[in-house]
Amino acid sequence: MKITAPTDNELMLQVKDGDVGKLGILFERYHGKLYGFLVRLTNRRDTSDDLVQEVFFRILRYRNTFRGDAPFTAWMYQLGRNVISDHFRKEKQGASLSEAETSTDPESSPAHLLEQIEQNDLLHLALSRLPLDKREVLVLSRFQGMKYEEIGQVLQCPVGTVKAKVHFALKELREIYLNLSEEAIL
Repeated sequence: MKITAPTDNELMLQVKDGDVGKLGILFERYHGKLYGFLVRLTNRRDTSDDLVQEVFFRILRYRNTFRGDAPFTAWMYQLGRNVISDHFRKEKQGASLSEAETSTDPESSPAHLLEQIEQNDLLHLALSRLPLDKREVLVLSRFQGMKYEEIGQVLQCPVGTVKAKVHFALKELREIYLNLSEEAIL
């Protein structure tokens, strides 16, 4: 007999029913992805650590509002969006650029590594210059790997709207990136 791990929704429903220890399993499953989502929106690693904790605190606080008719992740990212909104409102500031994480291949030439770092920096800078709503949809679709249907649940809009938002956000990101690239050459 094969034992299957409980689904996210099953775990959250157990948390809702008072078994708050199950929240630890959800934290283990999602704190990394949630951190990635938050750091790409805030561009601040230190702040994002705190915001992850705040999201899971709100999951616990608002557990009674979880209905289970949509994926747990959609509900979690919606809480994350609320935390980001509250954070920006409280801080009254936009996102600031942090140092970009880069993966290095030891076999790559120094010139190639430098070019990769510069391109990565430009991409992060371009992403940070997008309006928050456009940055958010790109982070969810491209960095978090969420499907358009899931993003629609998070943003509370139809799939067609999500597709359009991603399209226009990518178009604007491309324009910003190309402008930054041209500025860097000059």
